[in-house]
Amino acid sequence: MTALVIAEHDNASIKGATLNTVAAAAQCGGEVHVLIAGYNAGPAAAAAAQIAGVAKVIHADAEYLAHGLSENMAAQVLAIAWNYSHILFPATASGKNIAPRVAAKLDVGQISDITKVIAADTFERPIYAGNAIATVQSVDATKVITVRTTGFDPAAATGGSAAVETQAALADSGKSTFLGSEIAKSDRPELTAAKIIVSGGRALGSAEKFNEVMTPLADKLGAALGASRAAVDAGYAPNDWQVGQTGKIVAPQLYVACGISGAIQHLAGMKDSKVIVAINKDPEAPIFSVADYGLEADLFTAVPQLMESL
Repeated sequence: MTALVIAEHDNASIKGATLNTVAAAAQCGGEVHVLIAGYNAGPAAAAAAQIAGVAKVIHADAEYLAHGLSENMAAQVLAIAWNYSHILFPATASGKNIAPRVAAKLDVGQISDITKVIAADTFERPIYAGNAIATVQSVDATKVITVRTTGFDPAAATGGSAAVETQAALADSGKSTFLGSEIAKSDRPELTAAKIIVSGGRALGSAEKFNEVMTPLADKLGAALGASRAAVDAGYAPNDWQVGQTGKIVAPQLYVACGISGAIQHLAGMKDSKVIVAINKDPEAPIFSVADYGLEADLFTAVPQLMESL
């Protein structure tokens, strides 16, 4: 019984979600192999070989694999899928794009967003926006799985010494072409990888107030900035800051929620945070039900006071 992890990388280094996925794969039993499919991705393959618990790295290199287009990636996975009992992807935009194609071609059911491995064929996953946990058992010969990375502590990035095996890259499918990307530059930590997140909600009232109140606090804490869907929809914050069921799933060491009532969709995206601090003037706000520390106060008064004491 061997598990294959489809790594996320930038051809030079491994992304953090891969480490969480390796940890999940290790719990499935048997060896863990990692697929690095990219272009000039030797450094990423070398980094994958250093991950603790990885027995082998499979490296496929071609120019048309540079950007992880799902059609080419799925074909590359399918070429070696018969060797594996489990094929695991991080439950990120990339993983969710490739995994269904692999599952469909293998004619198996996909097991999505797992947060716990009970046995090699049995897993837990959240349903109803995290209000219930389903236990799912699969009888398929090959389990195609996406892993909610916040559910697993990451494997150590160093300490391993896996062999790197070169795999011939399949021909370009020709079904899609990478045209370009627009990537926002920020000095702040990436939201899903940040250890501290400061989030604001609709109570801030405007983009100007959001920036005036939340940015200094985030700067002081060295935190990433997040927002509720209501704040994003109102134009107070950009889409890529949205935390929640329809945004990003996060689990930082510290999550500070300011003026966020705590709708079920938002709670689904952040309730696995290690320590949650909520500031809200509504004593009935649902956010207090998951908060480790709650302050019933006007955020426009409380946040500046907090800043003074830091």
